[in-house]
Amino acid sequence: MNNTDQCVVVCGTFDDIRSSDVRFLQEASRLGPLHVLMWNDASVRSASGTAPKFPESERLYFLQAIRFVHKVLLASPSPSPDTLPTVQGVHPRAWVVRDSEDSAAKEVFCKSNNLTYRVLAGTDLAGFPEMVEAEPPVTSRKKVLVTGCFDWFHSGHVRFFEEVSELGDLYVVVGHDANVQALKGEGHPMFSQEERCYMAGSIRYVRQALISTGHGWLDSEPELKRIRPDMYAVNEDGDKPQKRKYCEEHGIEYVVLKRLPKAGLPRRESTKMRGF
Repeated sequence: MNNTDQCVVVCGTFDDIRSSDVRFLQEASRLGPLHVLMWNDASVRSASGTAPKFPESERLYFLQAIRFVHKVLLASPSPSPDTLPTVQGVHPRAWVVRDSEDSAAKEVFCKSNNLTYRVLAGTDLAGFPEMVEAEPPVTSRKKVLVTGCFDWFHSGHVRFFEEVSELGDLYVVVGHDANVQALKGEGHPMFSQEERCYMAGSIRYVRQALISTGHGWLDSEPELKRIRPDMYAVNEDGDKPQKRKYCEEHGIEYVVLKRLPKAGLPRRESTKMRGF
């Protein structure tokens, strides 16, 4: 066993991943390479009596795309909720849990197995830390920019980011609250601009996520001028005449992608998922 085998672990279903889950993963990852032991579908059905909202293949895909996660492994819960399951090739040195999952028995288990036991309270997970560019961009790669609301974040967004990132360094401009409401009406957005930006920036395919400062369908115009992308990518739903015209006038390649899910995964739409 080498040092790279010594990892930090968290366990759970990670069904319907929200910002609180991502914040938990971010803070847990500060202790070392983070391995997520994700309950498989059979385990979720056995524990709850119902199937998970999202199949294990989709949960696995989403978790693997989160920049704070080193590895995701399918697992079955231990007979006792206060012990870690044994997963081949995983040699934890720390077990991180939320305060709602804390127990004296878990702490005893960790002490008995020479593991660090860390409990994250709600205050540890407050706010949405800004994620800035960690390294200077590679000059040989093009800059590609996407825009959107990204309100109910789902695997379709992850796939869009993954696909666009293959074209170059990806910059995501998230629509600010007032503009989203003006374009989509009352009840939009469901989540604040800070939270939506945080979720977009948590995906490893994204170089930087930021909040728009303009208005209308071209609310990203100030960011376009500052970032100066080589490409502006949209999916079929986001294809607007204003965007296309701006790119033609400013020498930006305009790319329209098919809205297709990752192979084997269901198609997701935020509008429908608001009532999921």
